Amino acid sequence: MFNAFLQVVSKELKGAFRRRSDILNPIWFFVIVVMLFPLAIGTEPALLKRIAPGIIWVAALLAALLSFERLFKDDFIDGSLEQLMISPYPLAWIVSAKVFAHWLLTGLPILLVSPLLGIFLSLNMDTYYALLLTLLIGTPILSLLGAIGVALTVGLRKGGILLSLIMLPLSIPILIFSTMAIEAAAYGQSYLGLLALLGAMLVASVTFAPFAIAASLRVSVS
Repeated sequence: MFNAFLQVVSKELKGAFRRRSDILNPIWFFVIVVMLFPLAIGTEPALLKRIAPGIIWVAALLAALLSFERLFKDDFIDGSLEQLMISPYPLAWIVSAKVFAHWLLTGLPILLVSPLLGIFLSLNMDTYYALLLTLLIGTPILSLLGAIGVALTVGLRKGGILLSLIMLPLSIPILIFSTMAIEAAAYGQSYLGLLALLGAMLVASVTFAPFAIAASLRVSVS
């Protein structure tokens, strides 16, 4: 089963590198959105420091939404999704590999780029560490929750709007706890409790989301 997991991840990564725009577009979108805010509201360090957590996390959420729609779409169009569903391996295990590959292509680059943007937004070192930790925990949750929405809408011609309606309410707790943790770090307060809540959400998502994704795919394809 582990070899099957690695094969699916490898296939997804190779396919994405053949279409580099699928990787670059969400990252460019994330960078552009974050950099536009100082141009629009001014470059006062105190103001940027106060709104930076919300800016970065909203931009990360929108960038993730931009990359979700093709998660299962190509497999649905060419018929390989049905082959995955009848494979000898559990469908929940296979979709976990696809979601992990999606996070490597979208969440990990956002995690790597965000420190530079944090400096651009005048974040101090404590806030910078809190930002990294919340993105490290929160972006995999976004990928898992987004995959549920994609699985529910994969059979629709124009499921992007419905996907947004499904995804945005589910992502609000992640957005709130992450920005609260970063703001607490900015004011020198402890944010370990908020990180623990995010960690609990990640554990719950990793445990239950693959089964929800698999069930949603069966409903959408049948």
